[in-house]
Amino acid sequence: MKYRFALVLCLLPFIAVLIAWQGNAIATRRYMQEASAQATTTLRLAVSALSGHLNRYQALPALIADHDDVKELATRPQDRRLRESVNSYLKEINKLLRSSDIYVITPDGDTIAASNYDGPASFVGQNFSYRPYFQDALKGVQSRFYALGTTSLKRGYYFGSPIHIGREIRGVIVFKVDIETIEASWQGGEYKLFVSDPEGIIFMSGSPEWLYAGILPLTPERLARTEASRRYANAVLRPLPVSRSRLFDHQLMRIATGDTSREYLVLSQYMPEADWTVNVLIDTASVKTQAMTAVAAAMLLCGLAGLAVAVLLQRRARLRERLLMQAQAQSELERRVEERTADLARVNAQIEEEIAERRLTEQQLRQTQADLIQAGKLAGLGQMSAALSHEFNQPLAAAKTYADSAALLMERGRTTEASDNIRRISGLIDRMASISRHLRNFARKPNEKLGPVPLDEVMRDTMEIVAARIKAANATVNIDLGDAPLVVRAGSVRLQQVLVNVISNAADAVEGLNDRVISVKARREGDQVVITIRDRGPGVASAIAERIFDPFFSTKGVGKGLGLGLSISYNIVKDFGGNLTVSNHVEGGAVFRIELAASSRTKREAAE
Repeated sequence: MKYRFALVLCLLPFIAVLIAWQGNAIATRRYMQEASAQATTTLRLAVSALSGHLNRYQALPALIADHDDVKELATRPQDRRLRESVNSYLKEINKLLRSSDIYVITPDGDTIAASNYDGPASFVGQNFSYRPYFQDALKGVQSRFYALGTTSLKRGYYFGSPIHIGREIRGVIVFKVDIETIEASWQGGEYKLFVSDPEGIIFMSGSPEWLYAGILPLTPERLARTEASRRYANAVLRPLPVSRSRLFDHQLMRIATGDTSREYLVLSQYMPEADWTVNVLIDTASVKTQAMTAVAAAMLLCGLAGLAVAVLLQRRARLRERLLMQAQAQSELERRVEERTADLARVNAQIEEEIAERRLTEQQLRQTQADLIQAGKLAGLGQMSAALSHEFNQPLAAAKTYADSAALLMERGRTTEASDNIRRISGLIDRMASISRHLRNFARKPNEKLGPVPLDEVMRDTMEIVAARIKAANATVNIDLGDAPLVVRAGSVRLQQVLVNVISNAADAVEGLNDRVISVKARREGDQVVITIRDRGPGVASAIAERIFDPFFSTKGVGKGLGLGLSISYNIVKDFGGNLTVSNHVEGGAVFRIELAASSRTKREAAE
């Protein structure tokens, strides 16, 4: 079975080549015959149309020549009144018959009357003795001739008839027929038609660019004969690039036009009465395309048939192989199941180990993050230690002074004033306790619980912590939390740490500047509360904007920070499910934007 399938596959290319070779010849011959039959019909119709058009006017010249005024004019050509009468008559007849021109010629070739006598290209006075239609008619025969008019420069077919006075020929009547109406119907069709003269020069054509081109070599003899009759007046004759060949029983012609060339199937018919050859051309590209399409369809059908046979053989072969492989697969499956079971056991053990390691790593990561947050807070407290020392020294010095004064007043018996000093000392102690309490809450490690946190309380505690730093920078903080109380979902201590870090950075940015105002605003936007802290400092340079929240990145000098404040703040806000960004204000300075989820609950939970 395998050998049969392989043999079929090997024979398919040879079968395809045989079909393409023989099939293309057969299909081309068939479609050529169909195209030739269609072109023959078109040729027959074109010849009939031309013959009918010309035969309508064949007898008219003799009738006009027999008119009494025309005969009288041929006898007395100098009679002016008779000329005017014949001119009017010819003009009226020409208009009625819709011909091109009608005119009378004397035996010496001069035109004495014409239907266009009053036109700009009047034939009156012109000599046409060189025209064959004049020469033949002067011999007493009905003549025919086709040419390009030397005066009107219009192509036409000429009928000539002698004017008999008794047995004597006293002139020639000429009837010119316009052929451009028939030619116009040939343009834009599927077929190309043209009419050539005995010298091979194209006189009528549906393709204007082929006019006055020769399909036969323009030898000196042919040119001399054409020039003698001035058939084409002053038109420039040129050869048409033509090469002829044969395919089967059909004549082919290849015509070059510009950079391209086309091959045509040619059918011709000679019209002896007009001495014309009518040619019909049909482009062989469509014929060859049809032949190639038919061959391609045949090859496709053969290919599909071969493919069907191959598929059938292949299915039978695979069915036998499946039956043979099922027994082997059964035993192989049992062996693999045992191996896979052992592999799965080992993999499960490795997965359990990796899970344990990842859990331990996560715990260590959380611990490290908590330590970094705590280190950042302690670093902040360390930076504020000098200002805090000043905050504690002032109340202590005042308390010492009040205590000494109270002791002196008591010795003098002025107990009322001594009691007032003691109350002042108590107030100073309460102030120092408040600062100590906030620093203690700020420094302790928070837990992970989140809940609703009133923003005004966090801001109040934050300002007590950073008051010393604000005072040291000689800055002013303007706080605008809006009219309605704002509650966010966060941890109060960690949110306080974020605000302390950002406001402290703002104090660092404005320290030493003329404008040392820090603006803190909070507004609710949809489901979020947005807090903005703006300073009037130099802003954030574009070169460091992407790194400002990186750990250990700092623009401060050595010993003025660890570069952890903003990184810790960024991670804290992310833990809250919010976002922390920085940008430059259009009027100068940096703007830190904190976005937190708003909480509608008013009950305060232990968030830390």
